[in-house]
Amino acid sequence: MSTHEPPADRDGCPAPTGADSPTRSAVVSAPAAGVVPDAREAVDRGRQDGPGTAGPSDASDTSGGADGADDDTDDAPGEGGRSRSRELLLLIGICLFVLLLVNAFVARPFSVPSGSMENTLRPGDRLIVNKLSYAFGGHPRRGDVVVFDGTGSFLRKPLEPAGLGTSLRSFGREVGLVPAGDSVYVKRVVGIGGDRVTSAGPGRPITVNGVPVDESGHLFPGDGPSDVAFDVVVPPGKLWVMGDHRSASRDSRDHLGEPGGGFVPESKVIGRAAWVVYPVGHWADLDRPDAYAAAEGTGGHGEQG
Repeated sequence: MSTHEPPADRDGCPAPTGADSPTRSAVVSAPAAGVVPDAREAVDRGRQDGPGTAGPSDASDTSGGADGADDDTDDAPGEGGRSRSRELLLLIGICLFVLLLVNAFVARPFSVPSGSMENTLRPGDRLIVNKLSYAFGGHPRRGDVVVFDGTGSFLRKPLEPAGLGTSLRSFGREVGLVPAGDSVYVKRVVGIGGDRVTSAGPGRPITVNGVPVDESGHLFPGDGPSDVAFDVVVPPGKLWVMGDHRSASRDSRDHLGEPGGGFVPESKVIGRAAWVVYPVGHWADLDRPDAYAAAEGTGGHGEQG
């Protein structure tokens, strides 16, 4: 976008009349007796212009000063406009830079596309993901709602050619310039590294390290903990995740037989889903439920912080 502005138009008004031009009486009046002609002209002008009026030379100087002022005034609007344009562009640039930093390192918005986390999250909800939750040595904890990239765990890695375009797209996704796409999921952490997570099937609670977990406070009404029986040990640095709408969620249970075993690497976690900010009627803090507190201190690698 160009910030060039056309120069201001010059003032085309004719030269001022009055003291600059000789008056009619000064031109046609005959000189009075005993009065030098030049002095007579001065007297006549003084009578017409009145006391205190500048003489021709002063009027000329004043006119010149006015022209100089016009020149300065003519130049000012163009310079001021360009200066304001530069300031506006600088402000926009700073705002964009700050927004990119926030998206990349602090918080990032996401939308919920499906009902796999109902009623905690509903289709169309807008989330703010806190990317600092697990920074500086922190780890996801049981009960956290996390947003993660499922590439390599829930999805096969796409065969993208190596190159500048791929690197730019990856960077764009990281800072929020490019949509996250279909590889990003939101689920609840049920087991962390070292945990043994089991389910005996329909009607039976999920256990973490042998401790039954009462999930009734956040499961979708009418859903049981799991209709699928499983018994897994979560490798260090990985997570076992499930949706709150268990009958409508494709989660770690659906990928048991795949190479990744249904486990999500912590390195793929984008952040903790912290707040629902839209729609207004569904504003909420996504606090960690107390249900998983019973499994704390049960050994293994489960107590990562």
